[in-house]
Amino acid sequence: MNLTLLTASGGAGFGGMGLMLIYIVVIFGAMYFFAIRPQKREQKRMQNLLSTMEVGDTVVTSSGFYGTVIAVSEEDCIVEFGNNRNCRIPMRKSAITEIEKASDGAADVPAAEKK
Repeated sequence: MNLTLLTASGGAGFGGMGLMLIYIVVIFGAMYFFAIRPQKREQKRMQNLLSTMEVGDTVVTSSGFYGTVIAVSEEDCIVEFGNNRNCRIPMRKSAITEIEKASDGAADVPAAEKK
């Protein structure tokens, strides 16, 4: 009689364990599609944006300062802040969160105002 009970409970335990394993796989799959994949896509977009940064572009830093790029190197850039031409700060490209291309601002101005 004890052998019959052990066999019946052993089969049910494996089924419960298999179901738990399926839940874990589903949870990790959902985490990948909702957290990891979008983050990698955003990192790739920022890397492409920083690689196309040029002199004259308007940038926003991670601390919220607006400035204009006046020099670009491999990992660093020099940004000029405000109307004061003496406020030039070298910083890492990774500290830049947004870039507005210099050509984008010219497209917003109507032809009548350019004259």
